[in-house]
Amino acid sequence: MKFTVERESLLRPLQLTTGVVERRQTLPVLSNLLIEATGDSISITGTDLEVEVVVTASGIKVEREGTATVPARKLADIWRSLPDQASVSIATDENKTIVRSGKSRFTLASLPSEDFPRVEAQSGDVSVVCQHNDFRRLLEKTSFAMAQQDVRYFLNGLMLEITGDHMRTVATDGHRLAMCTIDGGVDGIEKIQSIVPRKGVLELQRLVSEGNDDINLSMGRNHLRVTRGSYTLTTKLVDGKFPPYESVIPKVTGQVMIGDRDTLKQAFHRAAILSNEKFRCVRLMLKNEQLTVEANNPDQEEAEEIVPVEYQGEGLEIGFNVGYLQDVLNVLDTEVVKLSVADANSSALIEGDNSEDTTYVVMPMRL
Repeated sequence: MKFTVERESLLRPLQLTTGVVERRQTLPVLSNLLIEATGDSISITGTDLEVEVVVTASGIKVEREGTATVPARKLADIWRSLPDQASVSIATDENKTIVRSGKSRFTLASLPSEDFPRVEAQSGDVSVVCQHNDFRRLLEKTSFAMAQQDVRYFLNGLMLEITGDHMRTVATDGHRLAMCTIDGGVDGIEKIQSIVPRKGVLELQRLVSEGNDDINLSMGRNHLRVTRGSYTLTTKLVDGKFPPYESVIPKVTGQVMIGDRDTLKQAFHRAAILSNEKFRCVRLMLKNEQLTVEANNPDQEEAEEIVPVEYQGEGLEIGFNVGYLQDVLNVLDTEVVKLSVADANSSALIEGDNSEDTTYVVMPMRL
């Protein structure tokens, strides 16, 4: 195999494919990228057996077709360190790959290409085309609420739901829930739910972080394949059933507080400084047109913030993990937020003003 390419042409593809590769591997070949050169294009593949990213680049000067596996992080580090506008040639020689640019030469150890594992291509049961910004919004507005290393393995991911009229993502760690819905589903589909693992969600966010190409989703029984332009990401799905999230969203909320998002965010940020580092609890006290936020810690240090809000209900005291409140306010993009709660022992429903596509639920803490 031998080809020549401009540095900029493969900079982003190498970043995305290398991001999938874990630093510690059970199989040595998983530390490598698979490079395939055919015709006037090359494809680069990175995988950790759960998530696979394939990037195709065309218009490449391929002198000799072939395949090779190359150490992922070493190649990416070399590529980043080369000067802008550099022309780079890559050639294989037996079990070595030689990278040349200008007066620089690097010889990297290769492993047999036939040992490189591939995610089996399967036809998807459901295919849907989604606008780039809509799909990015589905991920950004909910992924923060995913669990991390929870024994309830089905919470360590993002639930993707497709119906005849909408697409929806839901994430929960058992203490909070985030939901985002966009119009447009698949005609004739009643409801399909799949759980995308945490690693797959994080790599999807990297994939859609730039550009504006439409996103093609193909969902099968055991996998999700997402294609954007020349990029294809395939991730295995979590084998499990997501909890019935609709039952968690409060239906009756007697007390409603409306406040400025930035003002609340800054108040929570300051109060959090003196909250208990382990439990992160803050006390919210609501009375006529006023919210008082209190925090304290085992060192008997205290913080108090008084924020003007719209509130006409009875006096109410309720505790929350301040980090969860901050996470919600960080992803909301409206100037005004609405917090609704039935009583001091009930979960809070947090929504943006006139924003019906996102819903957040935060469970209270015992004061």
